[in-house]
Amino acid sequence: MSSNESAVNHDHFIDKRRVRKAFERAAPLYDQAAILQREVCDRMLSRLEYIKYTPDVVLDAGSGTGYGTRKLLERYPDASMLAIDIAPGMHWQARYRVNSTIPRWRQLLGMGHKQGANRIRYVAGDIEQLPLKDSCAGLAWSNLTLQWCNDLKKTFDEMRRVLQTGGLFMFSTLGPDTLKELRQAFRQADDYSHVNRFTDMHDIGDMLVHSGFATPVMDMEYITLTYDEVIGVMRDLKAIGAHNATGTRPRGLTGKNAWQKAVGHYEALRSGGKLPATFEVVYGHAWKPASRTSILTPETRRHIGLE
Repeated sequence: MSSNESAVNHDHFIDKRRVRKAFERAAPLYDQAAILQREVCDRMLSRLEYIKYTPDVVLDAGSGTGYGTRKLLERYPDASMLAIDIAPGMHWQARYRVNSTIPRWRQLLGMGHKQGANRIRYVAGDIEQLPLKDSCAGLAWSNLTLQWCNDLKKTFDEMRRVLQTGGLFMFSTLGPDTLKELRQAFRQADDYSHVNRFTDMHDIGDMLVHSGFATPVMDMEYITLTYDEVIGVMRDLKAIGAHNATGTRPRGLTGKNAWQKAVGHYEALRSGGKLPATFEVVYGHAWKPASRTSILTPETRRHIGLE
């Protein structure tokens, strides 16, 4: 599907203003519910153990409250950090968390930079149109943010633009089976879209190649969280700002009858006393080559499964 076609497909179109407002509201309590985000971030960080590369500038694209930013700073203590997020409220939380780890006497003496506080620059912006200069970062990192983009090809073009030659792009996002239980339950309750749509791993790999990245590596895994009640799933999604932002979402509250039907269908999936919420997590990384003559074709890229 071309970018023009996807732009008019309201089932896939993401309302960015709604996304920004949702994350602004979620920012103060985000960390209490962001279990999946932290787990996936840690798994991404473990993958860096196998990549012998030390960037001078790291871009955290979709930095949220800064968990990944802080972890990357620990891994690359000599690097400068660029933290970009669409919701300024997330940056306020990130600054607070960094400063809270620095003793007050160090802050008063202007010594916070020794623990990284002054080496993080916070930028409010959309990763589909990065407010950054060309070739400014050695590593572009994005943890569970790409699913909020309307045009992945454009986003990948932006990542390639801001990367230095030989730089690394590493990311995670969500695949089509994410929240399949919730999607199935609501599909049998009404005709609205209640869950965002997600892009298949193989299509993401193709887009990386077409954006000029070299040797892309893709894989995926399923992570299932369990809940006591359906409302628990909804509360966690709300707490991390993961509202439905598609063009075909219901414009008002879900009706009582539709909600009860959805709950009934979801309850049919209960196993071992718990309700499952499945997330298809897609991982990928690729390099910015010296020239386009060195990039792989879609037929020669690598797909590696965790199995």
